[in-house]
Amino acid sequence: MPTFDPTRLARLRDVLTRHADEDRVGGLAWLADCDGRVEVGVAGRLVRGEGRPVQRDTLFRISSMTKPIVAAAALSLVEECRLRLDDPVDDLLPELADRRVLVDPRGHLDGPTVPAARPILVRDVLTFRLGLGMDFSAPWPQPLLEEMSGLQLASGPPQPQLPPPPDEWLRRLGTLPLLHQPGERWLYDTGGDVLGVLISRAAGQPLDVVLRERLFEPLGMADTGFAARDLRRLGATYALDQATGEPVVWDPPEGQWATPPAFPSGSAGLVSTLDDLRAFGRMLLDGGRAPDGSKLLSRVAVEAMTTDQLGMAPGVPGPTPDGSQGWGFGVGVQLRRTGIGPGPGSYGWAGGLGSVWMNDPAERLVGVVLTTDMFSGPTAPPAAIHDFWTGVYAALDE
Repeated sequence: MPTFDPTRLARLRDVLTRHADEDRVGGLAWLADCDGRVEVGVAGRLVRGEGRPVQRDTLFRISSMTKPIVAAAALSLVEECRLRLDDPVDDLLPELADRRVLVDPRGHLDGPTVPAARPILVRDVLTFRLGLGMDFSAPWPQPLLEEMSGLQLASGPPQPQLPPPPDEWLRRLGTLPLLHQPGERWLYDTGGDVLGVLISRAAGQPLDVVLRERLFEPLGMADTGFAARDLRRLGATYALDQATGEPVVWDPPEGQWATPPAFPSGSAGLVSTLDDLRAFGRMLLDGGRAPDGSKLLSRVAVEAMTTDQLGMAPGVPGPTPDGSQGWGFGVGVQLRRTGIGPGPGSYGWAGGLGSVWMNDPAERLVGVVLTTDMFSGPTAPPAAIHDFWTGVYAALDE
């Protein structure tokens, strides 16, 4: 069975600690669970230059790592036949019925449109092919995202206190045309928020209650939610000042995650901890089972969630232009190894506010690293995250 080489683990610890010591990242926490052997490390402070040091139970804004968690809750509703993958969303989300589609997906939103060829399906929402979202291959600014921002629909870095409640959020979204026909093209981000509203309406409960009852309570994820339960354990989030290159506070501890939001974002709204995310990762790695042996998802549901649904190849729109990563149901799927890191069959996702989680079934590995520093671009995480994966995989031993 795989395990860790102690000497190489010490090197990993030294490398990551140096990132905080030299202020390349304000604070970070990391965890690697290899078939039950758990290695944890922390470095830096919750707030640069002051405050408490990062601890194992420090709360971090996990932003887009929310997406796989919400997708898992959706699949639990699919298993109960309260959602069906190939059913239209029209009954539950009438605001998205009878769509119009832009003729030029990169043109102005008041340009010519055609009727949607078919309704948006539950499958489209889970695979981010509903026709709305961020186009990784398009130039900036993107007209749809600009309009979404003007409607306070949180189309950029998450701002939980900005969007209106779910019904009003979806009403506003429904005023916009689709960029592409349903099922035609992968577009990032918006699908996660639509999925959160869909889940809530299917379950007849607010999204936070659905997640708590179906995932957080059974898995013991007591610190995961849409607001920090203990602000003393929440640090600041930093962005780079484009003029000076210096880190500046983007969200302070008493900021956007200090109180529950009107719109619980299924795309990027959660805060969490190392051990809560490990519990979620272990559940998937164990075929959908909770620590007490109860089944939250079937093995088949987990396999469907973590199988590429896009048919990725180089040049096909998706998470990576080289086709090395596909997309399952709310989660990125590694199709080939591109360096010293996760190999084919691994799955997980990153959060643009400075975090990443992945499972590697072949190695029986759950890896999580959480930082205080935002990505400098959609695919440009802090260097500490790259070094975490290199160090973890270099430390694997038989």
